[in-house]
Amino acid sequence: MKYLLMTIFWLMSFVACGGQSQGTEGTDTTDKHVVNVPQFNTDSAFYFVKAQVDFGPRIMNSTAHDDCGDYLAAKLEQYGAKVYNQRADLPSYEGKMLKARNIIGAFNPEAKRRIALFAHWDSRPWADNDPDPSKHYTPILGANDGASGVGVLLEVARILQQQPTTVGIDIILLDAEDMGNHRDSGLSDEKSWCLGSQYWARTPHVEGYNARFGILLDMVGGANARFQYEYYSEQYARDINRKVWKAAKTIGYDNYFVAEGGGGATDDHLFINQIAHIPTIDIIPTSQQYTFFEHWHTVKDDMDAITVPTLKAVGQTLLQVIYNER
Repeated sequence: MKYLLMTIFWLMSFVACGGQSQGTEGTDTTDKHVVNVPQFNTDSAFYFVKAQVDFGPRIMNSTAHDDCGDYLAAKLEQYGAKVYNQRADLPSYEGKMLKARNIIGAFNPEAKRRIALFAHWDSRPWADNDPDPSKHYTPILGANDGASGVGVLLEVARILQQQPTTVGIDIILLDAEDMGNHRDSGLSDEKSWCLGSQYWARTPHVEGYNARFGILLDMVGGANARFQYEYYSEQYARDINRKVWKAAKTIGYDNYFVAEGGGGATDDHLFINQIAHIPTIDIIPTSQQYTFFEHWHTVKDDMDAITVPTLKAVGQTLLQVIYNER
């Protein structure tokens, strides 16, 4: 995925723009109320990650991609969501037509107050960050980069069926995120990434769709992950960052959710903020310079890259946020 901006650039830019958020007023609940937040089942989330990886690389226009998409849509439907399959032909930076499919599961679809939860479900067609140049055109399994976020959201969907929230929840699985230009192409075009989110932001699954805020999960299963305030999230949705990081601290996960500035990622949330104007943050490990985690865009992004404690920290924090929203 994308580009990771240096932390020092984040700090300079944040000071320059005054650290102001946009469009996030009124998102905090100030009155006290007791909420029974369910427990996040990490075994279930791990199973959902593995189920995706077992299809093989979920690269565009492949059988594995189509079969995994059917599986994801069926799971959301099984857990009681109203499912939308948003299909579109989207051109890649190479001019190749991609058969993209955004999959949306709406819980409590009649509710006006809504929260959008995002992850991308495709995987990178090239291991172009692999230390072995001979593998730079090998498709990756994308266990952490893609499947981890989706696995967390499928477990959230399972829980929502058992214990509904008072607000509407939309689980939005975005396609064609990882089709951005190959590192050997010599190109640098941020709009070659995140094609599914760009399409959804312009033509949402429901006409006039809006949400109080959005949370994007990306690479949320890696060992020793540290989630800092991502640069663009601070630009567009600072209050939501604070809401989520406060929730993590409340339940003892501030060792994962570190309340300090990290780098920036050209990720799905950027286009959701810019085009759909829904204040959306990105939970993504941006603490490493120029990369996201050890096996990012390499052939080793497989199930060995997934660790249960990180899935738990992210999943439980997400539940803490959505079940306390009214």
